[in-house]
Parts: sequence; C-alpha cells; structure tokens
Amino acid sequence: MKRRTLLARGALTRLAMPLAASLALMGVTQGPVQAQTAKPVNAAKAADLTPVSGGVLNVAVSPEPTLLTSAFITTMNIGQVSSKVLEGLVSFDLNLQPVPALATSWQQSEDGLTLRFKLRENVKWHDGKDFTSADVEYTLLNVWKKLHPFGRAAFANVEKVDTPDRYTVVIHLSSPAPYLLNYINSYGAQILPKHLYAGTDVLNNPANLAPVGTGPFVFKEWVKGSHVRLERNPHYWQKGQPYLQGIVFKFNPDAAARAVALEVGEIDVALGSSIPLSNLERFSDPAKWTINLDDGRYLSTIFLTQFNVRRPYLSDKRVRQAFAHAIDKNALLKVVFWGYGKPATGPVPSSVVNYYSPDTRQYPYDLKKAEALLDEAGFRKGADGKRLKVTLDYDGGGGGSREAEFIRQSLGRIGVEVVLRGGDTVSYLRRIFTDQDYDLMISSLHRLPDPTLGVQRLFWTRNIIKGAPWTNGSGYSNPALDKIMEAAADEANPARRKALITQWQQIVQEDLPVLDLIEQTWVTVSTARFHKTVAQGDGLFASYADAWLQPAAGK
Repeated sequence: MKRRTLLARGALTRLAMPLAASLALMGVTQGPVQAQTAKPVNAAKAADLTPVSGGVLNVAVSPEPTLLTSAFITTMNIGQVSSKVLEGLVSFDLNLQPVPALATSWQQSEDGLTLRFKLRENVKWHDGKDFTSADVEYTLLNVWKKLHPFGRAAFANVEKVDTPDRYTVVIHLSSPAPYLLNYINSYGAQILPKHLYAGTDVLNNPANLAPVGTGPFVFKEWVKGSHVRLERNPHYWQKGQPYLQGIVFKFNPDAAARAVALEVGEIDVALGSSIPLSNLERFSDPAKWTINLDDGRYLSTIFLTQFNVRRPYLSDKRVRQAFAHAIDKNALLKVVFWGYGKPATGPVPSSVVNYYSPDTRQYPYDLKKAEALLDEAGFRKGADGKRLKVTLDYDGGGGGSREAEFIRQSLGRIGVEVVLRGGDTVSYLRRIFTDQDYDLMISSLHRLPDPTLGVQRLFWTRNIIKGAPWTNGSGYSNPALDKIMEAAADEANPARRKALITQWQQIVQEDLPVLDLIEQTWVTVSTARFHKTVAQGDGLFASYADAWLQPAAGK
C-alpha cells in the first residue's frame, strides 16, 4: 500500500462580532437549538420563473483575493471569484454527489485502479484555443499533484494519465483512491490551459492574475483594493448561458459596510458569511432578500478546539474529556453562532452522509461529570478554587474572540483558568504548527465530502509536520488508528470502507485530541431578485452560468 502525506490545508474562517450581553446565559443549560434550514427561495422561484438575460451582478467577497486561480490554492475568497472563469470536471448537488461540468461522464474499474473520463466536446478557452484532454493531463500531473495542498494527497496515487483521444482521459492508480471523485470540482481542481502554463513557473505565471478559462465569464480587469470585473463569454459551451452580462466582485474589508451596501443595492450577493450573523435579522423579509444556507455544504466545516497532547497536563484523555463535558454546545451555537449550524458529534460532520456515524462516545454538558474526571486525573481544586491554568490561542486576525471567550468562561466553571492569546494569523499559525507552544487552540476547518481528504490530516501520525499549517497540530499519535485510516484510504469496497471510517470515528471520540463543537453553516445573503436555476452543494464556488437577475419592478 502506498502511503500518502496529507498536507491538506483547511481554510480558516472567523466570525467577528461583538460579544453580546447574552453571553451571560452561557452558564445556563440551554435546550437543543434547532438547526437552521435553508429558505428554498432561490430554487422555488427559479423553477417558476423564466430566466432573463442581461444585467450585471455585484458580489461582495472578503477579503480581497491574492490571485485568481484555485488550481493550486484552496483559499475560499479566491475560489469564489475564479470559479466563474475556470472550471473543474464536475460540480456537486445538494446531496454532495458529483454532476457533470467539463466531464460529461466517468467510469471506475471494478478494482478501483482506473478512472475514465469523457470530456465535453467543442469547448473553447477564452483565447479561442480548443479545450482537450491534454489540458487535463497537464494540470493533474504538474499542478494538482505537485502544487495543490489538498491535491497532493487526493492525487498521490496517480501513476500515469493516458489521453487516447482529445476528449478522453484515463487515470491509472497505484492503489484505489475512492475519495478522488470528491475533489475534482472548481474548488479543488480547476483545469488550467496547457498552452499558457506548460514550461513556465506555474506559481508565478501572469495568467494567475488575469485568468484564461473555459467558464461562462471572461476576465476583464482587476483594480486592486476595489474590484474584479468579468464579462459574459459569448462562446460558452452551454448554449444560451450565461444569462448575466457580467459580474463585478467588490472588496470591502468592513463587515458592517458590506451589510449596508447590500441594503442599499450597491451589491446583490454577499458570499461566505461575509454579512455578520448578528446582522442577518435585517435581511429576514423574503420579499426583499434570500438567505441561502446550502451553498457551503461541500466544505462541511466544523468549529473545533484542539488540544496539544504533548503537554503533560493534556496528555491524559480524562482531562480532555472533562473539558468536553464543560462546554455546552447548544449554548455555544445559540450565543456565538446565532443558531446557524448544529452541534457536532464527532470528526465527520452529519452532512457527509455516506460516512457519518452517530454511534460514537458523546460528552453532554455536565459540570459534575467534568469535575469528577479532573479529580480522577489528579487535578483537584486548590484553596483558590483553581485546578490548572492553560492558554487558548485564536486567530485574532480573523476574529474568533467571541468563541474564545465562551470557552474561557465555560472552563472557568470547573476551576480551569484560561488565558486567551490572540494576535495576527501568521503568529497564530507559527505558535501552533511551528513552535508547538500552545495548550488549546480554536479554528474552523473544512472536512470536505470524504474523511480521507478533510479529516485524516488531523489525526495521522505521519501528518505531524512541523511548520505545515492545518496538519496534525495536536501531536496525537495512535498507530492502531493510523492503520485503520490508511486501510480506509485504499479500500475500494464501499461497505468495508464505511466500517473502517466508523471505527476510526469511535477511536477519535474516545481519545479526543480534537473536540469538534459546531457544524457551521455558511450563509449567502442576496437580493430576492437573484436566482440560480440549479441549487448546488458547492454553490460558494458555482460558475453562475445559470444565475440571473429578475428585473426590478417597473423596469
């Protein structure tokens, strides 16, 4: 079996907002918070209305991207823009099943060692060159496999790629990679034009700043600090699309200003929770606004607390389990996340229906149980009521203070003094993954539709890589678990693979090097005039070929 080093980076996100007075309610056991459900306004209206051509869509994205291709980087804000210009082989429906994009069909051999893709014919790059199998072969072997942080794992088993004709790609694997099909969309695997990239320094190619793609929109300009402007591709392969005449992505670092811009009509769509959750009540009128909670399903993001198990006082799993019992997930969801999400039950989110298992050890909110576990572990209260003192690191550059304060107060109730450390993103990452000088940290990490891609990286011994962000930063090592995860990565039989991943979840929930707290919901807010004809689980990275604006009343 070929081993893979999962250097996958999960994009960190923060929800920055003032700590409400209701934080005082944290000490009260809350009743279960109902998970928010998407208002099916877009899909319902689009099904009843005829798309209208024309109009320019104004979209808020924050922060401003550093480049405009996702072929070798997973940052969300980059993908939200680049996915309108560059495309992947598939997209994902609301059940996280792949549906055709640049690939019209695909077939896997019974032994799991061969994948054959049939490509869409008569597709043109924006400069007029033909899109062919050579572009896919080049990008897979030279970009995804070598340079992409998730792709280095997803495509590690690729031994060779055959292109028997211009529209057929055959991928040969050294061992089965059942997760591969979950990472060939525009978020994970954008296809680049070989004729512009071959023989160049891919990372510094000028096309990264002025992309040439096959998508429904053509890059026109990037005014740094202001916007990116795209125009309709008149030669797009989907006849009659796109409906929009163009898209302008506007970059405004101020969250409150973005909310105002949406209210007054300066922007039409705010992607990726770029409107603070505390402001969403302002957009509750369905006659004026649409709140879409489905666009981020593909990311399957979980907010977590990670323990540095190298610390003697955190190496005992009873201490970690005590901390778990001390944090009221329902209250955290209600007070900090405003009900947008649901309590997590383990490392695989419930949205990953093929592999999620609720049959794992749980840690209900129970302060008495928490204190008993700490007593057993030898951390009894002193005369001052304190048991031990720990630091908690959060990314101050991306927010996180509300979440950190919630956890500080929660652990304080069982005699654990928590010292909060914020700071900029670079310092935060260095302390955790390079210096390994921390006790607890919080972050939000994408788990993706397959655990081998998005979850294994957090627990695999071989992924304890000093200096590499979003790897196994806890220092947790369990050789028995390693073998199970490695076997699951190579198992082609779906039933056997699911059984292995269930076993893996059970072990992790018992040892608890990572405490998964909230399955986050990404919120897209738009004017009710905005529609897409097809709802997507990866809608944060939709091409918008099927997007359109209903004319304003009287126009």
